[in-house]
Amino acid sequence: MLQVNEYFNGTVKSIALENAEGNATIGVMEIGEYEFGTATIEHMTVTSGTLLVQLPGETEWKTFNKGETFIVEKDVKFKVKAEMQVAYHCLYV
Repeated sequence: MLQVNEYFNGTVKSIALENAEGNATIGVMEIGEYEFGTATIEHMTVTSGTLLVQLPGETEWKTFNKGETFIVEKDVKFKVKAEMQVAYHCLYV
Protein backbone atom coordinates (compact mmCIF):
# COMPACT_ATOMS: atom_id res chain seq x y z
CA MET A 1 0.00 0.00 0.00
CA LEU A 2 1.28 3.48 -0.82
CA GLN A 3 1.50 6.10 1.89
CA VAL A 4 1.57 9.84 1.21
CA ASN A 5 3.68 11.94 3.60
CA GLU A 6 3.75 15.72 3.96
CA TYR A 7 6.26 17.73 6.03
CA PHE A 8 7.09 21.36 6.78
CA ASN A 9 3.63 22.73 5.96
CA GLY A 10 3.52 20.90 2.64
CA THR A 11 6.88 22.08 1.27
CA VAL A 12 8.24 18.49 1.35
CA LYS A 13 6.06 15.63 0.10
CA SER A 14 6.75 11.98 -0.53
CA ILE A 15 5.08 8.72 -1.44
CA ALA A 16 6.29 5.65 0.45
CA LEU A 17 6.16 2.02 -0.54
CA GLU A 18 7.16 -1.31 0.94
CA ASN A 19 7.89 -4.22 -1.36
CA ALA A 20 10.26 -7.18 -1.74
CA GLU A 21 13.17 -4.77 -2.30
CA GLY A 22 12.52 -2.96 1.00
CA ASN A 23 11.12 0.40 2.08
CA ALA A 24 11.56 3.48 -0.10
CA THR A 25 10.15 6.92 -0.78
CA ILE A 26 10.02 9.17 -3.80
CA GLY A 27 9.70 12.80 -2.86
CA VAL A 28 9.94 16.45 -3.78
CA MET A 29 11.10 19.57 -1.92
CA GLU A 30 10.33 23.22 -2.46
CA ILE A 31 13.09 25.79 -2.07
CA GLY A 32 14.08 25.94 1.60
CA GLU A 33 16.19 24.53 4.42
CA TYR A 34 15.04 21.43 6.30
CA GLU A 35 16.22 19.19 9.13
CA PHE A 36 15.32 15.50 9.14
CA GLY A 37 15.84 12.68 11.63
CA THR A 38 16.52 9.07 10.73
CA ALA A 39 15.18 5.84 12.21
CA THR A 40 17.17 3.60 9.83
CA ILE A 41 20.18 4.02 7.56
CA GLU A 42 19.05 6.09 4.57
CA HIS A 43 20.48 6.11 1.05
CA MET A 44 19.22 9.33 -0.53
CA THR A 45 19.61 9.93 -4.26
CA VAL A 46 18.88 13.25 -5.93
CA THR A 47 16.78 12.55 -9.03
CA SER A 48 16.23 16.15 -10.17
CA GLY A 49 17.94 19.38 -9.18
CA THR A 50 20.73 19.97 -6.66
CA LEU A 51 20.66 19.48 -2.90
CA LEU A 52 23.06 20.93 -0.33
CA VAL A 53 23.56 18.55 2.61
CA GLN A 54 25.05 18.98 6.06
CA LEU A 55 25.64 15.52 7.49
CA PRO A 56 25.80 14.85 11.24
CA GLY A 57 28.99 16.05 12.91
CA GLU A 58 30.02 18.14 9.90
CA THR A 59 30.08 21.92 9.63
CA GLU A 60 30.39 22.21 5.85
CA TRP A 61 27.61 21.79 3.31
CA LYS A 62 28.23 19.29 0.49
CA THR A 63 26.55 19.55 -2.91
CA PHE A 64 24.75 16.56 -4.42
CA ASN A 65 23.55 16.79 -8.01
CA LYS A 66 21.14 14.70 -10.04
CA GLY A 67 22.16 11.05 -9.89
CA GLU A 68 24.35 11.41 -6.79
CA THR A 69 23.68 9.55 -3.52
CA PHE A 70 24.56 10.25 0.09
CA ILE A 71 24.14 7.94 3.08
CA VAL A 72 22.89 8.99 6.51
CA GLU A 73 23.34 6.77 9.56
CA LYS A 74 20.53 5.58 11.85
CA ASP A 75 19.19 7.74 14.72
CA VAL A 76 20.79 11.05 13.69
CA LYS A 77 19.65 14.40 12.33
CA PHE A 78 20.86 16.02 9.11
CA LYS A 79 20.11 19.23 7.25
CA VAL A 80 19.39 19.88 3.59
CA LYS A 81 19.02 23.06 1.55
CA ALA A 82 17.12 23.17 -1.71
CA GLU A 83 17.94 26.27 -3.74
CA MET A 84 15.59 25.04 -6.47
CA GLN A 85 12.82 22.44 -6.46
CA VAL A 86 14.38 19.02 -5.89
CA ALA A 87 13.19 15.44 -6.39
CA TYR A 88 14.72 12.50 -4.55
CA HIS A 89 14.58 8.76 -3.95
CA CYS A 90 15.27 7.45 -0.45
CA LEU A 91 16.00 3.79 0.32
CA TYR A 92 15.70 2.74 3.97
CA VAL A 93 18.15 0.01 4.98
